[in-house]
Order: sequence, then structure tokens, then C-alpha cells
Amino acid sequence: MDRFERLDLLATPNGVVAAVAMDQRKSLRRMIANAASLAPHDISDAKLSEFKSAVTEVLTPHVSAILLDPEYGMEAAGQRAIDCGLLLAYELDGYENPRPHRMLALMPQLSVRKLKEAGASGIKILLHYSPLDDEKANEEKKALIERIGNECEAQDVPFFLEPVLYDPAVEGREPMSDFDFAKAKPALIREMMRELSRDIYKVDVLKVEFPVAAAYVEGSAVYCGQTAYTREEALDWFQTIDAEARCPYIYLSAGVSTETFFASLRLANEAGARYSGVLCGRAMWQDGVPVYAGRGIQALRQWLVTQGVANVRQMNDLIKNATPWRERRRSA
Repeated sequence: MDRFERLDLLATPNGVVAAVAMDQRKSLRRMIANAASLAPHDISDAKLSEFKSAVTEVLTPHVSAILLDPEYGMEAAGQRAIDCGLLLAYELDGYENPRPHRMLALMPQLSVRKLKEAGASGIKILLHYSPLDDEKANEEKKALIERIGNECEAQDVPFFLEPVLYDPAVEGREPMSDFDFAKAKPALIREMMRELSRDIYKVDVLKVEFPVAAAYVEGSAVYCGQTAYTREEALDWFQTIDAEARCPYIYLSAGVSTETFFASLRLANEAGARYSGVLCGRAMWQDGVPVYAGRGIQALRQWLVTQGVANVRQMNDLIKNATPWRERRRSA
């Protein structure tokens, strides 16, 4: 089986990625701890595995793939629906990266070959990246991505790259406010898309952020009252970033609320962005965390069967006209 056939296993029959992310590790432990008014170390590994298994069992009959981590997610991987593809994370850290410049590190005991043997039809790397960061650090990150892309190509496994934008600590510059970061975000996403969709990285699918923050889009369903961009400007940015992509791309939720994620998808649809689906994490299941922390696994399952499935169905409805990945690949 080649990597494109494996990519088909991660998409719907129409070639759209309709996937849920459940690879959170430190952040999930902290979410459960906060909801239970406990310290993170009071949340056992078994609790993480139990939560992941419930989300996987209930939601995967309604999605094309699920993203899990090899540390706490392999029991969950065995609970997924029979026609649901499996993506596995390869990076050592998720969103919480303690190294200078948030430098990428891989799980030292793993390789693409080992992840494929564990059942993965695709490999995901989360890369903290900012065009504003130190040039030498960015060159090191790009070299790492080249190596991983070649490793995936050698194993004929699809490479999903998730570049996550951040505001680096730069000498002589104050950290940006949320509003200033929102204003800067579209141009930074454009530069990031332009670089990381180049052929040298051998990325099959980019998992990217929305180019604008919906809360600062004038007139959006989640508008906060402060305008970083008019609606027309926001739609223009979706189109501009779409034109930069030289490979298929899908959207991530980046921890925003369910309402904000759906508002952002509606903007993408209105703009005519040729995205090929979504790989959405917390926006699908995060409201189940306090249910689990307060009332246990059966209450979580009940929440997932009702609200969790409803979230996924709304997600699927919003991406029904997404561009199939093979079509986007041909036009990239």
C-alpha cells in the first residue's frame, strides 16, 4: 500500500478528511485536574487512557480518522470504529513545549516505521513555528521537518504537518497583546504556509490554523466588539492563504470553543477556501472534561453520545463541500 492509498484510509469516500484529534497529553491532564480542583500529578495515566478510549469509541463511527498519541492512546486506538483511520503523533510534546524557541523533539523510542507497525496510516508532527523567531532556530526546525518528510516517504506513510504559530520572546520587543497578535496573524500564517508547503518537506497534508481570529472579525457570530479585520478583509485573507498552499491542507481548532470553531469554518466556506477537511480536537470534546471530572466515565459517555456526536455531525455538515485532497493536490 502506498502513501496515497493510506491517505484514502484517513479520508471519507469523497476524499475529505473529517477527523478528530485526541492526542493531547500534558494539556489533557491539566484540563482534567483543573476541572476536578486537583493538581496535575493527581490525575493518573489510567485516567488519560480512559478518557481517550471513551472519546474514540463514541465519536469514531462518525469520523474518517482519529489522531492519537502512542503514550496514552494505544488502548483507545483499539476501540475505534472499523472504518476509521488512525493517525499517530510523533513529536515529544504537544502544545506545551518547554525548550528554547519551542524546538521540535521526537519521542526517542519511536520511528515512522515503528508507528506504522503500530497501525498508523499517517504520521502527525506538531511544529511550533514563527517567522518572527530567530533565523537559526527556524533553519534547524526546517531541517528537522525535511528529515521527517524523507522518513515518511521512505516508509510510504502520509506526513501531516501541524505548524502552530506563536509569539516568540524577542529581545527588545514586548509580547503582543491578543488583539495585536490577531492583527499580525494573517500575514504570519501566509509566510508559514508559503514556506512549509514547499516540495522539499514532502508534506502530504498541512494541518493549519484559520488565518484570522473569528472573535475579532467584525460581524462574525462570535465577534468580541473589537475589530482586527472587517468581514471583507477576513474573507480576503482566507483566499490569500488558500492561494499560497502548494499541498492539501486542513484546519485545526487550536483549542478554541466549539462555537468559535464553527464560526471560523463558516467564514472559510463563505470565502471559498479550497481546504480538504478538518482535524479538530478540543472543540469537539472539551466540554465533556468537567462532566468526566465531576461525575465519572459513564456520565462522560452519555455526554459524548448526545452533545459530542452532535458536535461532530455539525462539523461534518460544515465541511460537506470541502475540496477532496486528491483534487487539491492536483491544483496545488
